[in-house]
Amino acid sequence: MNTRRDFLKSTSSGFGYLAFAALAQQQSLRAGSALAPKNPHFAPQAKHVIFLCMQGAPSHVDLLDYKPKLMADDGKNAPSVAGRYGQAKLMRSPWKFNQHGRSGLWISELLPNLAKQADDLCIINSMATDVPAHPQAFTQLHTGTAQFVRPSLGSWALYGLGTQNENLPGFITINPPGNATRSYGSAFLPAIYQGTKIGGNSLPGGGAFARRFGGGGDQASMANIKNDRYSTEAQRTQLDLVQSLNQSRMVQDGGVSAEVEGVIESYELAFRMQAEVPKVLDLSKETTATKALYGIDKDPTDTFGKQCLMARKLVEAGVRFIEITHGNWDQHFNLKTALQNNCDAIDKPIAGLLQDLKQRGLLKDTLVIWGGEFGRTPHSQGDDGRDHNNKGFTMWMAGGGVKGGMNYGQTDDYGYEAVENKMHIHDWHATVLNLMGLDHEKLTYRYAGRDFRLTDVYGTVAKDIIA
Repeated sequence: MNTRRDFLKSTSSGFGYLAFAALAQQQSLRAGSALAPKNPHFAPQAKHVIFLCMQGAPSHVDLLDYKPKLMADDGKNAPSVAGRYGQAKLMRSPWKFNQHGRSGLWISELLPNLAKQADDLCIINSMATDVPAHPQAFTQLHTGTAQFVRPSLGSWALYGLGTQNENLPGFITINPPGNATRSYGSAFLPAIYQGTKIGGNSLPGGGAFARRFGGGGDQASMANIKNDRYSTEAQRTQLDLVQSLNQSRMVQDGGVSAEVEGVIESYELAFRMQAEVPKVLDLSKETTATKALYGIDKDPTDTFGKQCLMARKLVEAGVRFIEITHGNWDQHFNLKTALQNNCDAIDKPIAGLLQDLKQRGLLKDTLVIWGGEFGRTPHSQGDDGRDHNNKGFTMWMAGGGVKGGMNYGQTDDYGYEAVENKMHIHDWHATVLNLMGLDHEKLTYRYAGRDFRLTDVYGTVAKDIIA
């Protein structure tokens, strides 16, 4: 028996389907499986990605894009927005910036712990996207387009590279917004490549995730990961029956059906996950020192700290792409209090994640990314807020083959627009895929009569930031 088609033919007239389930379980990652490890286009710098997504658009001019002229011209009319915002006034950052590390990167006092990792950071000050509206920009950040349903970045990465652990999903999203399923969807790619969700809504502290961790608990859960009604043996019997029906459908379709293949593999993966996932999500065996590094068991860092620690454990377990979302960075008002609170919650956990990855030798193979869908205006909105700004904002990367201790690109003197080494979202996607060993022009999927890719017909790799 050399192929699945041969196996299907040999069982098409009887009930030999149970053997197929065992075969699928034993050889789920063999050559030809949708999740089997695949060779990259070239040697990768990063084997894993952790995307720390700050939903709502963090203010770059208050965090990572130091603007002395904005400080000097505080209160003056904003020159580049005349007529659009009436008499909008430039507003200096309420927080001080200082240089950090041997590299001397300028970082706000809002991020004192991250500042200690300055020499590992590549701060991209020239990001740009197409639309200054949250839903569209958030979708484009993840899929490359604001207009159509397309596969997410994590799904493309999993499709291109496969997985390293047959018992875990290759793409996991922690606390995704409830109204942004496209951010981890696989669209026209087979469903096996979509993200697996842990927790999820748009509350800043994690919502359902936070409640699940409430009271200092050390174990998260994934929906439907435990079956209280049937034993493992009974579930296996039940699944064998279901897979026999799927097998029968495969026979009817001539032995080849990408959709049914995807269902079969998804069911087998889900069955195996029941044993593996609880062990990976269990933080109780981590040392007190490790938990302290992430700010666990203390407010306001406990929830995000646990999410970051979980991301490290998922990397160790071989998960290809992990995204963590932290919400409510949309500060049209109450900037001084709300931005301070946001940073207090994420600064120590992120710095702890970078330090932990580095001391375990994982940072060199793990690309850590931080940022949101766009930035905010240098002029004020009301007395204590900033409006949307899609023409210039900041993200940073660390590890995974990126040069540390550097700024890439810049905005104008006030921070309105990228004016040097502009990095559009398409360029950013091309660069992330490149670091993973994937050529964004070759990573395609044929659908509806044409070849699609994450970057559409755009995208230039920012080679200057690659070590």
